[in-house]
Amino acid sequence: MKIIAATAHTACAEGQKDQIFLANDADPRTLSLDGITRIDLHFPKFTDGRAYSQAFLLRRRLGYTGEIRATGDVLIDQLVQMQRSGFTVAVLREGVDASAAQRQFDRFQGFYQGDAVHVEPHFAETENSAAYAAELSLQDSA
Repeated sequence: MKIIAATAHTACAEGQKDQIFLANDADPRTLSLDGITRIDLHFPKFTDGRAYSQAFLLRRRLGYTGEIRATGDVLIDQLVQMQRSGFTVAVLREGVDASAAQRQFDRFQGFYQGDAVHVEPHFAETENSAAYAAELSLQDSA
């Protein structure tokens, strides 16, 4: 995950056709993702997690492969969950030290369960992974 300090972030310009800002109460399933390379999802408060659901929907349900950027009240302790939900870039809120972000990722070397980015749980990475992936695909299409 790429980490950007608040002072280095450039918001989506109005009228720019390849980037969009999505309010956290908007439904990403209503978007046309053709030609979109970056989607900014906003956290108005760190306690408001609706953007996690939006990122997950964009990655898993809609198959979006472009940049998903977390903006707003983004704290270091949220970064790992953001990455697992499908975010690729996080803009830390003003006053948060970006150099401490890597330590957060170093604390968690791996996860037993799957997520938006790595669909298979750890136990399915063995010889049964193809059968498990097929089962997940059937569930996602239902």
